[in-house]
Amino acid sequence: MTDAIVQRLMSHHPRVITLGLERIERLLKNLGSPEKKLPPLIHVAGTNGKGSLVAYLRAMAEAAGYRVHVYTSPHLVHFNERIRLAGRLIDDRELDEMLTECEQANGDEPISYFDITTALAFLAFSRVPAELGIIEVGMGGRYDSTNVIEPMLSAITPIGYDHTGFLGDKLENIAGEKAGILKHAVPAVIGRQRDVSASVIAAEAAKLGSPLFRLGREWQVASTASGFAYQSDLVSLDLPAPALAGAHQLDNAATAVACIERLRAAKFAIDDKAIRTGLKSVEWPARLQQLTKGPLVEALPPGCELWLDGGHNEDCGIALGRMASDWAKEPAPLPLYLVFAMQTTKDASGFLRPLARHALAARAVPFPEGHAAYTPVEACAKAAEVGLDCVPANDIGAALEDLLATQPAPMRILICGSLYLAGAVLARNG
Repeated sequence: MTDAIVQRLMSHHPRVITLGLERIERLLKNLGSPEKKLPPLIHVAGTNGKGSLVAYLRAMAEAAGYRVHVYTSPHLVHFNERIRLAGRLIDDRELDEMLTECEQANGDEPISYFDITTALAFLAFSRVPAELGIIEVGMGGRYDSTNVIEPMLSAITPIGYDHTGFLGDKLENIAGEKAGILKHAVPAVIGRQRDVSASVIAAEAAKLGSPLFRLGREWQVASTASGFAYQSDLVSLDLPAPALAGAHQLDNAATAVACIERLRAAKFAIDDKAIRTGLKSVEWPARLQQLTKGPLVEALPPGCELWLDGGHNEDCGIALGRMASDWAKEPAPLPLYLVFAMQTTKDASGFLRPLARHALAARAVPFPEGHAAYTPVEACAKAAEVGLDCVPANDIGAALEDLLATQPAPMRILICGSLYLAGAVLARNG
């Protein structure tokens, strides 16, 4: 039924991005204001690391025995992934019934795909008991549909260039939109930021009297031989490496610990053991995920590795480039090849440049339908701009086959460039 629900959403509610809160405020009022009937909430904004932060927070809170609601976007394979009710994904029956309720409450008024999805999530959360909710911003912050809530804690992950057609092409403008989730007197945990973003956030927080808890100021993170060290004025922890791969995940994991420290101040009983358990058990697909089973993996010769990442902007490319550099330092490093697709709204050259010095070649594939994207030929031209040899392919399978036919195995293949592409890969791989 999920596919039918998604088709219903897409056919009745435009996927065009329309910033503003008037539509969702009207709908929520017609639904009886479910956003005011939720457990204590953490509101998460930023450019990179939002989903990882949400995953760490959920894993740590659930390890402490709390029931946690989670709202994220986009989904990878199934729409249900967006709405997690007290530890379980919303089921198709609930989706169908609550979508009908939202549509009836909305009447003939215009409402976007993300607006009605957000209202549906809040309605579902209001009807299932939980002790904590984690809400991820869809885009920006100030005018994002989720910014109708009154959280107990805000969190802003690193801010970079993304959605510039809507948020502006200057970092201070983008930071201003992200900082729009800050609320009067509500504490905020702030991840690693460029100086300009940090200044914008600090100015907004000062206007609102929002206490800031910032990486590099109120708390610190440092890598160790076994993981990382987290340090604040009140807490000093030596913690294991998180289950999610990549050096950038140390910052994401530490930001989660900083959020947990704020929750502890609010009397949440999340002890050090729960933090460690969450770090080891966390799962978040398509974030430097090694695929270890499924038809795509089984088609590769012995010794080959297949990795998947949904990052799609310059900062994500830098993070992947660091991982590629670490791979190159292995005693017997596997040659690295890329398979990618990207939307035309993304800086493809900026994303690929940090990877081009490590990858021997790339294959560009078509983007999943329904999005403005580079054709494989156009994507290869973007790769050529940064000195990366690239050949267009008809699809993921053809790209892998061509690499295996033309390059010596074993090899390491990284599929990257989009969460939408990552979702299509996961669906194809079962």
